[in-house]
Amino acid sequence: MANELMNRFDLDPFFDRMAHRFFSPSDFDKDYENFGSLKTDINETDKDYSLKIDVPGVDKNNIHLNYQDGVLSLNINQEHTSEQKDENGKVIASERSHGVMSRSYSLPGVDRDNISAHIDNGVLNVTLPKVTESEDKSGNIDIQ
Repeated sequence: MANELMNRFDLDPFFDRMAHRFFSPSDFDKDYENFGSLKTDINETDKDYSLKIDVPGVDKNNIHLNYQDGVLSLNINQEHTSEQKDENGKVIASERSHGVMSRSYSLPGVDRDNISAHIDNGVLNVTLPKVTESEDKSGNIDIQ
């Protein structure tokens, strides 16, 4: 009977993951390693910075962007709930997950009022136009 029980765990992804997480915390860490990485491509031109950030399955309402003091901050707070029911409507499985991701990008000299962002096929596209020298609001005064 014990062998049958252990064989069941080897075939069941839920119990298999649970056993790996319990007995080997490093495997647990690897499961979530890719979750919080927020893979990003950054391109810079003379006129702007352009970021493409992978956010598959994330609702745009759960993404928060902030630009302050030359740093773009990205925070994602995502919750997911699912239920499986049998043919009589009884719940046979209920799963919940919650994930928080954040990342900061140092991008100085940006025209904060003209930053734009949109999501397309699981990719967050952010464009940060650079300020021109005449728009520089640093308060520095050149001495002649």
